[in-house]
Amino acid sequence: MDRLITHLRHVDLAVPDFDRQLEFYRDLWQLSPETTDTGIAFLAAQGSPEQYQVRLRADAEKRVDLIAFGADTPADVDALAEKLGREGVTLVSTPDKLQTPGGGYGFRFFDLEGRTIEVSADVATRVHRKLEEGESAPVKLSHVVINSPQPEALVAWYDRHLDFTLSDTLFSPHMGEMMWFLRCNPQHHSLAIARCPHVSLHHASFELRGIDEYMRGTGRLLRAGVEKVWGPGRHMAGNNTFSYFLDPHGNTVEYTTELECLDEDTWHPSLYDFTNPEVSDQWGTANPMSEFVAKKSFNDPDRGVFVAPPV
Repeated sequence: MDRLITHLRHVDLAVPDFDRQLEFYRDLWQLSPETTDTGIAFLAAQGSPEQYQVRLRADAEKRVDLIAFGADTPADVDALAEKLGREGVTLVSTPDKLQTPGGGYGFRFFDLEGRTIEVSADVATRVHRKLEEGESAPVKLSHVVINSPQPEALVAWYDRHLDFTLSDTLFSPHMGEMMWFLRCNPQHHSLAIARCPHVSLHHASFELRGIDEYMRGTGRLLRAGVEKVWGPGRHMAGNNTFSYFLDPHGNTVEYTTELECLDEDTWHPSLYDFTNPEVSDQWGTANPMSEFVAKKSFNDPDRGVFVAPPV
């Protein structure tokens, strides 16, 4: 497929208690602080060539600052900026050299609901390594899921403007369609959109080396008393494992592995009824998905973003 966006780079979070969040992501979640300054930290996944996969920024108010994606070349960045400008998307900045770790060439824009999105190319790769057997540190940022009060319009926006493709949808007979899995490469999803009363982060997911490492990481967090939201289990949509936890500010973060890689030429999206226990968890090992569990990932509303009419 001829997409200009190739992959997910990082998610940037504003946090009121910076020191506590940094300690969690460094010591328990096991990301590596690559660049840390007063009130800002860039944290890398040890197995990823990306300069960083989470940026923490001290702020009085918790929110998602940015979701960043990659492109192959500066020409692709320019082409996407021109396309979005022509289609009436609000640009925060025009393509230029980036001042963040690794540099590169990119620009930022608002999505339909006012989230800041960045697309960049030519970012320097980080010296990284293949994780060894038993190491339960994240290999990379797998995907980001966002909450939306108008998910159908937002799914259509990402399809129309950024060429994200629908992989699968979750629904229930009582509530209708509830979550849409979108891809920008053969991975089942790099982005997903969940129905929610407000704009917020649903969860950020990190891939581990394999099942054993995923379970070791899950166990480390349980032993440390981190609140588990849901898991361990294996989803049907994406066929990936899941263990969801809350960071100190109530953001849901996931350990996962084995996310499905699709044959895009032959793949047809499925509509899965998540009230079927095997859809939520093929293994049957996770705590049941309930309204209480679901609301844990509603998160606090992201103030300062707007909800625009559908475009």
